Amino acid sequence: MTVLVVVAATARDPRFLSPQTLDSVLLWLPVLLVVALGQMPVIVTKGIDISVGSTVGLVAFSVGLIGKVNPSLPVPVLFASGLALGALLGSLNAVLVAIAKVPPVVTTIGTLTAFRGMAFLVAQGKQIDTNNVATALTDLGRNGVHLGPITVNWLLWLAFIPGALLAWVLARSAIGRTVYAVGGNPVAAALRGMDVKRILFSVYIWSGACAGLAGVLYLGRYGFVSAASAGVNLELNAIAAVVVGGVPVSGGSGSVLGVLAGCVLLAVVNVGLSVLGIAADWQLLAYGAVVMAALLVDAVGRRAKESSVVAA
Repeated sequence: MTVLVVVAATARDPRFLSPQTLDSVLLWLPVLLVVALGQMPVIVTKGIDISVGSTVGLVAFSVGLIGKVNPSLPVPVLFASGLALGALLGSLNAVLVAIAKVPPVVTTIGTLTAFRGMAFLVAQGKQIDTNNVATALTDLGRNGVHLGPITVNWLLWLAFIPGALLAWVLARSAIGRTVYAVGGNPVAAALRGMDVKRILFSVYIWSGACAGLAGVLYLGRYGFVSAASAGVNLELNAIAAVVVGGVPVSGGSGSVLGVLAGCVLLAVVNVGLSVLGIAADWQLLAYGAVVMAALLVDAVGRRAKESSVVAA
């Protein structure tokens, strides 16, 4: 699907394959990719975390405020602060879903609103401006590894770290096998002695931690944070990327590479609409249409695969 979008966009405007456009795509990826990586195991377990966009906004502003008050803090401390705050926020979802057994969609709709409200309380009507953010942090988005005319920014390299970790856990560890088992059939998993509650607790904390990391990446990319807009609708994009990447909402399967492919597709579409000069009023409609088309292609392919298995 991504190839078709690239071919169609390039046919209309050859500038689409320019190094500047490709750099923009790569710069658009990190925040979405990290949030989607957090969302993936949640959806694999038949859950959903709608609060991640608000978590990104709250963490981005909070870490920006910490850096503003303590300008001498090293960048690793800012990342550690974002991870810790995100994990703390994710633990609230974990308690409500895994222990209190509140449905995930109800839980995370509630925390989406609560976390956004907390962001407004922390902000008190103020914003984080570029001159308040450490240059070493914003430089991560401006600089990177040069591959010919293309620059792979440092934010994206940092985003690959949780991706590699998640891929290893899901493919090589007992925890990963349990995550898939819980998503496939939680009752059967519990009967086999698997700790379903612990797995659910873990995936929501993971989602929160990833959203916290994404909040710091957001701060590094933009250098500007408004409590009203930071992370808004990011949860929808992340869920779309995960599902487009082949992780069914029914749970039980999916891969990190698929999620990466889904994020690349959304990044290409998002940047491509601007490059092609699509009017802002039509961009959301076009973006949604491409996402729906990708979902339809995935659903048709999945049905065909299931039918061939049954026939065999």
